[in-house]
Amino acid sequence: MKSFFSLILLITGLSLQAQMPNTLSPQQKVYGLSKFWQEVNYNFVFYNRVDRKEWDSLYQAMIMEVQASPNDYEYYKKLEQFCAYLEDGHTNVYYPQAVSEKMMTTMFGNYRLFLTNFDGKAIITRVNQSKKDEIPAGSEIITVNGMSTADYIAQYVRPYIASSTDYVRENQCVYQLLKGFEGQEFTITIKKPNGSTQQLTLTHARTEEQEIYPPFEDFNLLSYKSLENDIAYLQLNSFENESLDSLFQAVLPEIYKAKAVIIDLRNNGGGSTYIGLNVLKYFVADTLMYGSRSESRMHIPTYKAWGAFLTPTDTLQDNPDWGMTKEDMTKSYLMANDNYYYQFDYYPDTIQMEAKRMNVPTVVLTSNNTASAAEDFLIYADGYKHITKIGSPTYGSTGQPYLFDLPGGGRARICTKNDTYPDGRQFIGYGIVPDIAINQSLQDYLNNNDVVLQKAIEVLNTQLK
Repeated sequence: MKSFFSLILLITGLSLQAQMPNTLSPQQKVYGLSKFWQEVNYNFVFYNRVDRKEWDSLYQAMIMEVQASPNDYEYYKKLEQFCAYLEDGHTNVYYPQAVSEKMMTTMFGNYRLFLTNFDGKAIITRVNQSKKDEIPAGSEIITVNGMSTADYIAQYVRPYIASSTDYVRENQCVYQLLKGFEGQEFTITIKKPNGSTQQLTLTHARTEEQEIYPPFEDFNLLSYKSLENDIAYLQLNSFENESLDSLFQAVLPEIYKAKAVIIDLRNNGGGSTYIGLNVLKYFVADTLMYGSRSESRMHIPTYKAWGAFLTPTDTLQDNPDWGMTKEDMTKSYLMANDNYYYQFDYYPDTIQMEAKRMNVPTVVLTSNNTASAAEDFLIYADGYKHITKIGSPTYGSTGQPYLFDLPGGGRARICTKNDTYPDGRQFIGYGIVPDIAINQSLQDYLNNNDVVLQKAIEVLNTQLK
């Protein structure tokens, strides 16, 4: 019965995929795959972590697979899978607009479902308003298309998720569990909070209903409010827009009145490092602030050619016959193995400002969504005794991506820069770990109980006594 069910879904899926754009020739598909493979080989900063033989073997297998892809959608899914092998959050493949506009994650016509990972379970945390009684928040998706949710994710979702950290990958697996194209059908079983189960057949289509339950908070670039005991709460949701500076300056007079400050970066996915630094500098007294160290791969073809003849032992001494020092020998050997790194000049940022600066107890709130330039913010804030990080580990990915075009209107990016703490500690692939770790449980979410913010207030009130 399960095989018959899967066959029906496959036939239906193939007929719907036929509606997808099919503009690429086999030659273009191989070129796009090869372009991505080539740029990774030359520019991917974490190439030293890649199993070269396995990577090349995967590339060779993909040559046949991409040519057999029936349309642009399936072709780009193959590229996504190829990219996901690298396990980097700043190395991604982006679908062409003609494809992406037909793809959906949360919309199913009369239904709209938002999914969140709680303890490895796919939990429905929001629905469209009219379905809030039929599908209560907190319901769990336990099967998808006749498979357990865990098995479905393992086969159809996880292989396409590019992430530097396991926990972000698992979060994305749940969020993208029902991602697909317009017209694609999913049959799911949900388990409601009262223990009852219900089967639903959902088809991706535009949802006209706008109201969501529970409603989302208004997303503002900056939000500010004053809490009890003269604690200022400052929410910074992005560092992408330079207008953040003027918004911050507008609330700064009120922040100056505070005895303690909470800076909430839980929804900050990054942007410009220096937009964040321009805020942080008001909360420390130093004139020098230390950001991340950076490195990138260096490739000089002649050194690589020399290094092809060398062994690790050759790097231990000068080679007078070749006119090369020990350092040259080492550089050649490393370049031949794609493992030579250029260290960017490092110096602290000099802070010159006449405005008043604060040195009061400060808490920075973090989550798995705190990413990129928001993580750079935390690097600058590291080591200050009056600043405490509370929440969950950050996204664990930053760097300077190299963007390039792919056939059919798609794009890709490859991370070219590795950032570390000033002392060399790694956080990419691990996340920045908070000083006080605390996570919101499903019950906390259902009760609208922000335990992370509550913990921050508790810590600051203790410090203010």
